[in-house]
Amino acid sequence: MRKKCSLCLWVLVLLLSCLSGKSAYAASTPIAKHAGNSNPLIDHHLGADPFALTYNGRVYIYMSSDDYEYNSNGTIKDNSFANLNRVFVISSADMVNWTDHGAIPVAGAYGANGGRGIAKWAGASWAPSVAVKKINGKDKFFLYFANSGGGIGVLTADSPTGPWTDPIGKPLVTPSTPGMSGVVWLFDPAVFVDDDGTGYLYAGGGIPGGSNPTQEQWANPKTARVMKLGPDMTSVAGSASTIDAPFMFEDSGMHKYNGTYYYSYCINFSGAHPADKPPGEIGYMTSSSPMGPFTYRGHFLKNPGAFFGGGGNNHHAVFNFKNEWYTVYHTQTVSSALFGAGKGYRSPHINKLVHNSDGSIQEVAANYTGVKQLSNLNPYHRVEAETFAWNGRILIENSSAPGGPVNNQHITNIQNGDWVAVGNADFGSGGARTFKANVASALGGKIEVRLDSPTGKLAGTLNVPSTGGTQNWREIETAVSGAAGVHNVFFVFTGTGSGNLFNFDYWQFTQR
Repeated sequence: MRKKCSLCLWVLVLLLSCLSGKSAYAASTPIAKHAGNSNPLIDHHLGADPFALTYNGRVYIYMSSDDYEYNSNGTIKDNSFANLNRVFVISSADMVNWTDHGAIPVAGAYGANGGRGIAKWAGASWAPSVAVKKINGKDKFFLYFANSGGGIGVLTADSPTGPWTDPIGKPLVTPSTPGMSGVVWLFDPAVFVDDDGTGYLYAGGGIPGGSNPTQEQWANPKTARVMKLGPDMTSVAGSASTIDAPFMFEDSGMHKYNGTYYYSYCINFSGAHPADKPPGEIGYMTSSSPMGPFTYRGHFLKNPGAFFGGGGNNHHAVFNFKNEWYTVYHTQTVSSALFGAGKGYRSPHINKLVHNSDGSIQEVAANYTGVKQLSNLNPYHRVEAETFAWNGRILIENSSAPGGPVNNQHITNIQNGDWVAVGNADFGSGGARTFKANVASALGGKIEVRLDSPTGKLAGTLNVPSTGGTQNWREIETAVSGAAGVHNVFFVFTGTGSGNLFNFDYWQFTQR
């Protein structure tokens, strides 16, 4: 009798679920970026040493390819940086919804990146930095990277997402480059193009003195450099100049505000530090010239451990986007959420940066909340599925779907209850009439279109049939109702199959 009552109760629950438009699945829990927050920028994979490029109404974030390393028993190793041979790229028009552009296979020595590595001489690609400059009347993009701590290379492209090529086939900067003598770590490039089109490259780091530096070497390492780039941005003009940055460790940065040049860097961790140069924080200096000399002014970003726990190194970039100033930095929030300890694996965050009237910089308030969405998303234009603000445990991979952008990606590893969501989609007062998605599937499943949460109002359900394989793409459409005004939109994936239910390439709504 008890078993029969339990069965009746379960049927009643299912019936009520259907009547209320709510599924009987358990929605997957986000790893570290929760709905409503803007930080970390992504949590479906990692990304370290972030650098920002703004171009044509979008901000592009380029990152070292932090990726988990495993012991033979499947446990996570501490990060040894062995996987830093690619550059991850994401971009956004609104600072909340980010498009994943995949990885640039930079390093190519010894068959790196499956033989697809672009710089055949390089064994690694650390701390990318990117600039755009008009060359012969056409925008050209330049990606600078460190080959571990031994030199700096450059790649070029005709778009911010590639495809990329190696224009010189060798390092751009080496220890034998004029002016580089005395640099301990030749890495962490930061490129800056001034208003007159002249390019400058900042790099260097480390502490002289080997394993036992003196206090003077900690306090004045003199291992930072600035050099003028040639008009082609792929050559060095003249000799590099020393930047006498006190307690310099690594992580050069440069931005210009109200005609003043701001050189910023990570302060080192050892030796006796005065109060205005705290260990592991981002300090800054100013000058009237991009080549210096620079005067120390203070610090503006504490070590991320002060905000999120876990400590680790500090790496940043300062940028202006849509007339607001920001800093992008990394911290170990995603890896800590997964494993209880960061183990040295980093993820990107952004918070606002404020210049005071006297030219000084306010301390940045780093947090999970992050920045506000700058503009609404238009759901009536094609949106790549790999564009989202929040997600419930999906992955991204390279896509063969036709008609996509350069280095197209799609969502994969879709299990029952997983989801992705975009922030502030504006359906207008008339609302949406249909929803379509480009999908590929061997198993089939459903995409539930829900408003404001994974269990929110059900606007429509797209039935995804088997298309004959996970790379056999088909556009499927369904009617929707009740989607009007501005909403966070959750695409919830359901199905009974075991394994990846389907792959998801792009989506689009039509208006009533």
